[in-house]
Amino acid sequence: MPRTADAPGRAAGAPAPTTAGAEAVLAGLDEEQRTAAQAVGGPVCILAGAGTGKTRTITHRIAYGVHVGAFVPEQVLAVTFTARAAGELRTRLAGLGVGGVQARTFHAAAMRQLRYFAPRVLGGPMPPLIENKLRVVASAATRNRLTTDRTSLRDLASEIEWAKTTLATPEDYAQRAQAAGREPPFEADAVARVYGSYESAKQRDGSLDFEDLLLVTAFALEEHPDVARAVRGQYRHFVVDEYQDVNPLQQRLLDAWLGGRADVCVVGDPNQTIYSFTGADPDHLLGFADRYPDAEVVKLERDYRSTPQVVALANKLIGQAPPRRGLPGLRLLGQRAEGPAPRFLEHADEPTEAAAVAQACRALVEAGTPASEIAVLFRINAQSQVYESALADAGVPYVLKGGERFFERPEVREAVVLLRGAAAGGSEPGALVPTVRDVLASVGWVEHRPPAGGAARDRWQSLAALVDLAVDLVAEDPTTDLPRFVAHLAERADAQHAPTVQGVTLASMHAAKGLEWDAVFVVGLVDGVLPIAQSLSRPEAVEEERRLLYVAVTRAREQLTLSWSLVRNPGARRPRSRSRFLEGLVPGSTPSAAPVPRKVKKAKVVLEGEAGELFERLRAWRSSTAQAASVPAYVVFSDATLQAIAEARPTSTRELAGLPGIGSRKLELYGDEVLATVSG
Repeated sequence: MPRTADAPGRAAGAPAPTTAGAEAVLAGLDEEQRTAAQAVGGPVCILAGAGTGKTRTITHRIAYGVHVGAFVPEQVLAVTFTARAAGELRTRLAGLGVGGVQARTFHAAAMRQLRYFAPRVLGGPMPPLIENKLRVVASAATRNRLTTDRTSLRDLASEIEWAKTTLATPEDYAQRAQAAGREPPFEADAVARVYGSYESAKQRDGSLDFEDLLLVTAFALEEHPDVARAVRGQYRHFVVDEYQDVNPLQQRLLDAWLGGRADVCVVGDPNQTIYSFTGADPDHLLGFADRYPDAEVVKLERDYRSTPQVVALANKLIGQAPPRRGLPGLRLLGQRAEGPAPRFLEHADEPTEAAAVAQACRALVEAGTPASEIAVLFRINAQSQVYESALADAGVPYVLKGGERFFERPEVREAVVLLRGAAAGGSEPGALVPTVRDVLASVGWVEHRPPAGGAARDRWQSLAALVDLAVDLVAEDPTTDLPRFVAHLAERADAQHAPTVQGVTLASMHAAKGLEWDAVFVVGLVDGVLPIAQSLSRPEAVEEERRLLYVAVTRAREQLTLSWSLVRNPGARRPRSRSRFLEGLVPGSTPSAAPVPRKVKKAKVVLEGEAGELFERLRAWRSSTAQAASVPAYVVFSDATLQAIAEARPTSTRELAGLPGIGSRKLELYGDEVLATVSG
């Protein structure tokens, strides 16, 4: 049972308590949010479902603690996973009249501390950081006689990052990788050797990578009592956002910061655990009450984001998952007005599905929904191309999520410099928007004329977003002039708050986490894509795929459409199965059984017509290739991968690389032969 929060004691150095200020902070919170905000002592776990006001709750909790004298602002460290989230925390706290709280990412907090304590811990200034591992990884791979390309180097770097975040060493990497079901780009022993060479190279060069920032900072606190006393004396209260995504390395650093104390508040949603592949371990959240038996656990379940219809679908989807040990589950309670029922649409093939989605987006825009309030979400990035083409054909602007931070884009940086120069020369009152347009015209921006081509279109949309921001500011305050606009841009850049680019968002389900739109299309929902083929042999991986769909569904405020296509390309004759996660959700269907092991799936590969003939040719090629290499056939490609190839009939390495089961290493080894077999 959750414990009852005790009356908070006043922290040494805290501002004098202000009852009026504390009550003002609590005003407008619902009952559960208020309970969480008032829990300012001891270990606290806030289970915050999608759309339940998580950020509002934790900022109001910090502000309440300051107003009642439980917290000294400078002694609070709020840790987030993104600079954007940290900036939002700081902005909201400032709006509540609370300054001085440190809101940082794990890496930013560690860098600040290590830079200060490096002379004591390392005997000199902080070593330089390796911002991009690829160069060092490439040298390590070459020393180990591995042939790589840029894709396999990225995969190797990701594998090293996973190893370091899970505290695996080069010596035990192979064993740990096998236990975790990893699929490294090379043999595990080869990856371990590259990992070891990579670490040796960093030591020779006297450099650190981003994982080392956390590891060395934790070491400094664990092994240097003077450093520990200083840091723990500075920070006495901790808040950790998105705690379900914490990895073992981050948890080690958090433990070092705490030093056995229990003044920590963690916030998370076990239903949104979708980053296990990066090393995230949900057991930290699920086991929090076991670690702290006296922890107060508060559940936030009132969903203010989505309509009751969307909420009901989300609850039904996650309700079909097997129960998990640890903390109690969450069941969302929709708080918005009734909305339309989610739609389930089946299409003949992927181009038809994409065209239907594009036309639906166009209809929404024409009916008054801003394009920036519409999203198309898919499982893998390779699915985006057909939707990019369909939206372009329909004349619907779109934005592909996952690029650089807005204020770090070259065109935005150049525009801000020009705007700053124009502001220095004076500003005509009431002419902000025309002035901004004129300045941007000097770098080739023309209103209402987005150019063709992906990079050029992205540049145009970034500059258009600056104009839209100027329009918004003038709408709020007609007296806003250019100097104030430039100052506002600087504030947003510092807080990592980018203006909304006007276009339909195309994004992977992973990239969509933390975002929301009025209308959401979740597309390509077929088995082998969601759940992804690589997950089918491990039930826990399949369940993470279910949670990924849950994240996608809960991005929708009002309108939600889920769709799939029977075949990938027009003319293919073997229909695909819609995602097992839709069973029990689509009207007239029933919940699916437990995940089917991969070996059973093999028996279902029965293709007809041209796809069947190609499948048999691919099997014959695989058999001879495996025999020549003295390896089992499945080591070359599984039947599921051959089926995907036969259905898709790829004509290029890019198309082949987008299919399930085609990693960079296999593309290098077999890509040309597979394409030759497909072409006949």
